[in-house]
Order: sequence, then structure tokens, then C-alpha cells
Amino acid sequence: MTGYRFQSPEKPWYAISDFDCDSGDIKGVWELSRFDWVVGFAREFSEGNKASLRKLEGWLENWVDTNPPFYGANWKCGQEASIRVMHLAMAAILIGQVETAEKSLLKLVEIHLKRISPTIQYAIAQDNNHGTSEAAALFIGGAWLALHGSEQGRHWEAHGRKWLENRAQRLIESDGSFSQYSVTYHRVLLDTFSMAEIWRRKLSLPAFRSNWYEKAGAATDWLRAMLQPGGDVPNVGANDGARLLPLAATDYRDFRPSVQLAASLFRNEKAIPEAGDWDIPLTLLGVDEPQRQAPELGSQLFDEGGYAILRSAGSFVLFRYPRFRFRPGHADALHVDLWLGDRNILRDGGSFSYNTQEPWQSYFPGVSAHNTVQFDEREPMPRISRFLFGEWLKTSCFEPLESTGGITSVKAGYRDYLGASHKRRVILCTERLRIEDTVSGFSQKAVLRWRLQPGDWKLFGHVVTLGGIRIELNADVPLKRLQLVEGWESRYYGRKTPLRVLEVEVDQAGRLVTEITWNLS
Repeated sequence: MTGYRFQSPEKPWYAISDFDCDSGDIKGVWELSRFDWVVGFAREFSEGNKASLRKLEGWLENWVDTNPPFYGANWKCGQEASIRVMHLAMAAILIGQVETAEKSLLKLVEIHLKRISPTIQYAIAQDNNHGTSEAAALFIGGAWLALHGSEQGRHWEAHGRKWLENRAQRLIESDGSFSQYSVTYHRVLLDTFSMAEIWRRKLSLPAFRSNWYEKAGAATDWLRAMLQPGGDVPNVGANDGARLLPLAATDYRDFRPSVQLAASLFRNEKAIPEAGDWDIPLTLLGVDEPQRQAPELGSQLFDEGGYAILRSAGSFVLFRYPRFRFRPGHADALHVDLWLGDRNILRDGGSFSYNTQEPWQSYFPGVSAHNTVQFDEREPMPRISRFLFGEWLKTSCFEPLESTGGITSVKAGYRDYLGASHKRRVILCTERLRIEDTVSGFSQKAVLRWRLQPGDWKLFGHVVTLGGIRIELNADVPLKRLQLVEGWESRYYGRKTPLRVLEVEVDQAGRLVTEITWNLS
């Protein structure tokens, strides 16, 4: 991506910087060492390609030679080491080497656990998927070593089990919302839990506590609720390109394999009734296909995480409002996503890169990369560091989902640390979405943004159109500006692409109404 090769393989992991602008984003190196290819080669071997096992062994030997234990960039992060352990274990299931693992492979797992174990308290303190990943690696790797007679392995297994259960209790709300407020990271959590449960069953280990399964099931329901017909999901929250357990030959943005696997394990249900590539992980990993179909989805409220989902005749609306018990990663309060089937009409921005130059470092997590209102050209929460906002927003008014006569509505609002106020009501009915924004308390201006599906949008007065989609803006105060401008989105980590953004500006308190209608027949 940058032409730069990471040097310093002689440096211990703790002497290497996470964010070195001269070398670019370290994730570009880490991704290659997550051992996705170990799982891929193991799948090919399990399907009869004998050459894939030789290739797997050759690549793995090369990686070991090039990455001496605890030195170099690939030992910097305990979570990265944990993902390697999980992928090695899943590959062992695929090629039938759990009970007959080579000593050198078990030694590699042991070395990884020696990297993960001493710093797991740091991972736990993050209150995110670092803790769940590292706990799962200790449980899986420790149980594997214990199976082969290691007393240290039994200790790691127990330690990992303890933290897996602890993290589920703390980080997953009873409605399934996850601490990171990110659809992508939610998938990482679910895939991690799925691998831990598959491994537990494979080794006939005692079940986790009942609360762990309750939280895993709720988290499964949450991600299933975000799923669109073709497998895509709203690009809400941090999106760093993470996808664990890539067994299905599907696009990165297809979440169906993860949802189908988790629903089978934690709900004993088929989330996707039709047969497809999303069933492949079940087949390869020996998970029985459930006979029961998951119930049909309707409008849903996940209030503990701050998400309302509205559905009507093939349309889907996600409304995001602040319920921050954990640190927010994006300034996306009162953001709205609109989907018509698989078409994401109003869309979120993504993340692009965790280590890049300005303005991109601030743009993607900031308020202007979301479908909401910005006051006085500033952020609603002041930025403290690269990943941390201060003055977390709180929902100041709230009216829960209400459905009557085919019309579904919800309302939420906040007042930020400088006194600016935004209240938003979302109303969905057949082929119509109405969004009412009330803004006040700002000094100079408020800018409402609608980030639009890429296409040749036309602006006529207060109306923009694309095909059968029509968006009309009205207000009870004069509009200082209404125009289409260029914005950016990142649907895949490390890539950014342009899109049109409808910006509406007012310089006094008032009420703005956005009416979106469509006729796609």
C-alpha cells in the first residue's frame, strides 16, 4: 500500500510504536499475519487438495523463521497473536490434527500464549474485543495444550474461560448491544465466541455459564437484525476491515456466514433459510444444521446500545442515538441509515485508516461523516486523543418505537457540552421516510448532512432525485444554503471513495423536515 517494508525485526515487541507515520498503518502488516491463509489452505486440503497442506507448512515455516518469538511488528499486539491461535485451532479441526498435532505446532501455540498471558490485563482494561479475543485464545490454546498433557495449558484454559465469561457479562448488554458500538467489531466478537464454543464442543469440555450463552444469543440476535437481504450491514461505528474465520468464499461485507454460524450455535436456529455459501462454516467445522427457522424480523429497539430499527415493506431504517456506557469511537449521534432492499440510500462513512494524514484522520470518525447535524463547524464531543472523545453525549429526550396504522416512529435528542441541542423524530411508512430535526443553542450555524448512495443525483430547488428516489427539504426558518457537495466513504479498510452529500445550512434555531419517497417498481 505504501511501498514501505517494516524493519526492526530485532526489536522486542514493546519497543515498537503502534503509530509510526513514516511506515504507515501497521494494520497493513498485521492483517497478513492473522493466518487467514492457514484456514484457507486447511479448507482446500480438507476438500481433497493434497498440495495445499505442503503449501500451508511451507508458508508457516517461513512465517516462523521471519518472525522470531516476541520480536518484530507481528508480536506487537496480543490480539493479533490471539487471532493466529484461533485460526491454527480451526485449521487443526479441518485437517483432523487436534488430537495428533505435531510437537512443533503445539510449541508455536505455547509461544503465542506466553505472549498473550502477561498482558491480558491491559486487554481487559480496554473493554473491547481485545479482551474477548485474548481470553478466547487462552481458553482454546490452553485446552489444546492440556489435551496433550500440559499443566500450564490447564492454567491458561481456566484463565481464558474466566475472562470469556467475565467479558460477556460486562461488555454485552442484555439486548445484545456490544461495548464498541460497531457492526464490524460486533462480528469479531461473535466469531470469537463461535470459535470458543466450537472448540469446547470438539474437546468435550464443560459448558460455559448459562449467562454466557444468554449474552451470546442476544448478540447474535443484534447482528441478525442489522443484516440486509444480500448480507451487507450498515457501516456504523469503527470499521477496520476485520473478518475472522474466512471459510466462506463471500465478500468481506457479507455478514451471513457469521450470523448463520452463531445462530446455529447459540439459538439452534437457521438465520438464513436459503442454502448458500454462508452454510459452509457449519459443514466444515462439524456444526449440525438446525431444523428450526429464526422468527421473522420486524421493527426493533436495542435501547441499551442506542439503536432503533424501523422496517416497512422492504425498507430498513437504522436510527442511532447516544446511550454510551463505554467510550464512543464515532461522533454519530442521531445518525440515520436508509436501505431499500440491498441499496444503501443514506449511508455511514466507515473508518478508512487508524493511522493516516489529516484531514482523513479526523474526518471519518467525525460528525461530518455521518447523517446528522453539525453545529458551528465543530465536533459534538471534543477529541482527546486518536481513539477517545470527551464530554460523551447523553440522550436528553426519548420516545420509544411506536407502530400504529402502518406507521412506525421513534424520537431522541441530546444537548452537547456547549449547549447546542438536536432533537430528531424518524417516521417510516410504506415508500416514505420523514425525518424531523429541531436544532437550537448554537452560535453561528447548523449543517444537516445526508450522505447519499453514489449516483447521478439531481438537485432542483429543495429537491434531489435519483431514479425513483426523491428527497425534499423544508424548514420553518430560511435556508442559508442547500447544495450537493463531495464527501467520502470507506466501505473497506484502507480504501476511500467519493460520494455526494446533501448539505442544508441554517443560521438560526428552527425545524428542518426531510421527506424521502421512493417508487422502485
